[in-house]
Amino acid sequence: MKQFTGAGVALVTPFLADMTIDFPALRRLVREQVDGGTDFLVVQGTTGESPTLSASEKEQVLETVMLENDGRRPIVYGVGGNDTRSVCEAFAKIPKGVDGILSVAPYYNKPIQRGFVAHYKAIANATDLPIIMYNVPGRTGANMTAETTLELAEVHNLVAMKEASGNMEQIMEIIRCKPADFLLLSGDDAITLPLIAAGAEGVISVVANAFPKQFSTMVQTSLKGDFAASRKEHYDLLPITKLFFAEGNPGGVKIALEELGWMQPHMRLPLVQVSDALRQAIIAETKQLSTVLAK
Repeated sequence: MKQFTGAGVALVTPFLADMTIDFPALRRLVREQVDGGTDFLVVQGTTGESPTLSASEKEQVLETVMLENDGRRPIVYGVGGNDTRSVCEAFAKIPKGVDGILSVAPYYNKPIQRGFVAHYKAIANATDLPIIMYNVPGRTGANMTAETTLELAEVHNLVAMKEASGNMEQIMEIIRCKPADFLLLSGDDAITLPLIAAGAEGVISVVANAFPKQFSTMVQTSLKGDFAASRKEHYDLLPITKLFFAEGNPGGVKIALEELGWMQPHMRLPLVQVSDALRQAIIAETKQLSTVLAK
C-alpha cells in the first residue's frame, strides 16, 4: 500500500461568506498540494468539516478534487459513521477513481473492542477498496487498543491505521507487531517525525494544507532516515502546529490559508472563528514562517 505512505493531507473545505462551498479555492488548494509534493489527498475527513456537508455537497467536493487532481495523486475519501449498515451502504456510492477509504472508528456509541472488530470486518466485506482505519479517541470517546488494531490488520483490505490516540506505547506496540504490509500513519502532526523514527510510514496532516512543501519535505527526509535534515522542518513547523490546534481544527489552519491568499477562513456552525488573539498569533507566525522557509 505504498500509495498511502508519506505525507497525506486532510483537505479543508473552503467556504464563502454565505457558507456555500468555494470551489475555485478548493481547486487552488489541490494544485498547491500537488505542486508542493504532498503524496496523497484525503477528501472529507473531519478537517474538511464533513459533518456539516450534505451528501450532494460531499459528492461535489470529491468530484472537484478528482477533476483538479487529474490522477496525479492517490485520493482517499472519508466515509465513516456509527451505524455500520449505513457506512456499508455509502460505500456503494463511491465513484470510480477513488483509491482508498478513510473510515473513523464508530463514535458516540462507544463500542467495546469486539464491537470495533465486528464493525471494521463488516465494512471491509462491503468494498474491494483499501480502507485506512482511524483511531481518534479524543473525538470518538473510545480507544481502539493495539490488540484490536493488530487483529484487524490481518484483514486483507484493512491496510492502515491512522493513529491519533497520542499513546506512544500503544502506537509502538502496533508498529512492533503489525504485518509488514500494514501501514501505521500518524494522526498528530506534532509527533509525525518521532513516530516515523519509531517505524511509522507516514501521516495524514492538517498543517500540510498551508505548508505542503515544507511538511512533505520533513516527512520524506524522515522516511529516508535523514533526521538531521528533517528536524529543521519539524522544529520550524512546530510552533504554528501548536497554534493551529489551540482552539480546535480547522479554525487555525484556515487563518493561515487566508493569510496566504488561498481562501477565506469561514467555517460552518457549530464551529466558530478562533479568538482574535489566536488569529493575530497565527498571522504573525505564518508571516515569519513563510520568510524562514523562503530562505
